[in-house]
Amino acid sequence: MPQGLYRCFRCAKEAGIRPGSIEWPAEGSLDRTTWDQLIRFLTAHSPQGADTLCLAYYNPIVARDFECGHVRSDRLGDAQALFDHPDILYSPSNLWAADRSWAVCDLRGTKVCGPRPLVEAPLADSEIEAVRLPWTS
Repeated sequence: MPQGLYRCFRCAKEAGIRPGSIEWPAEGSLDRTTWDQLIRFLTAHSPQGADTLCLAYYNPIVARDFECGHVRSDRLGDAQALFDHPDILYSPSNLWAADRSWAVCDLRGTKVCGPRPLVEAPLADSEIEAVRLPWTS
């Protein structure tokens, strides 16, 4: 274990705990119900629908790997496989269409960016907590 990692975990070093053995929180991850609803919104508002090629990035904390970036690609219609990845316990942190027509990022709350009808969909949904963020330029 590199000594630099103990700067953030001084009490762990004193207690003899390795930072790699810590159970990380699900930072940047959605629950299954919200993930499924988000995928329905994205599919409905993507020109290729379920055939839309998308890329998924997994936060290194939830992927438990700070050495390799974890980016996977799949069809939007197969997004369950991105959520149910056998080596990663959480949903992707970021998801975007390969054509860059929309993006979903998870930095202290999930942000949906894209065409107005896509952005409006979560706001109109009664099951998902959503707010419109003010944009500044």
